[in-house]
Amino acid sequence: MNGTDIKSYRDLLIWQQAMDLTVLRYTLTRRFPKEEMFGLTSQIRRAAASIAANVAEGHGREHSGSFVQFLRIAQGSLKETETHLILAVRVGIATEAKIKSAMKKCEEIGKMLRSLIRAIQDRK
Repeated sequence: MNGTDIKSYRDLLIWQQAMDLTVLRYTLTRRFPKEEMFGLTSQIRRAAASIAANVAEGHGREHSGSFVQFLRIAQGSLKETETHLILAVRVGIATEAKIKSAMKKCEEIGKMLRSLIRAIQDRK
C-alpha cells in the first residue's frame, strides 16, 4: 500500500498491527487469575489498546507535529505493555513462552512507530 492509498487510520499497517497485539493481550489475560482483573489484567489491556487508539487519534489530527506527538504516546503505551508482560512473568501469572509472541509483536510495532515518526519528521 503506498501513501496515496491511505484514506483512514484503519489503512495504516501500524494501526492494524497494534489492534492484533491488543487482541493477543485480551486472549492472554483471560487466563490470568480472577484476582488480577483490576490489576495486571486491566493494565495490560488498557496499555495495549492505547497503542492503536493513539495512532488513530494522531492520524485524525490535521498537523503532522500532533501526529508525531500521539505516535510518541503510543510508544510509551507500547513500553508500558511490555513492562506489564514482563511483570506478569516475574510474579508467576504468565510464562516466558506465553508472552514470547507478544514481545516479538511489541518489538515489530516499536520499529514501525520509530520509522513512521522519522518519515513524518523528514517530510517537514
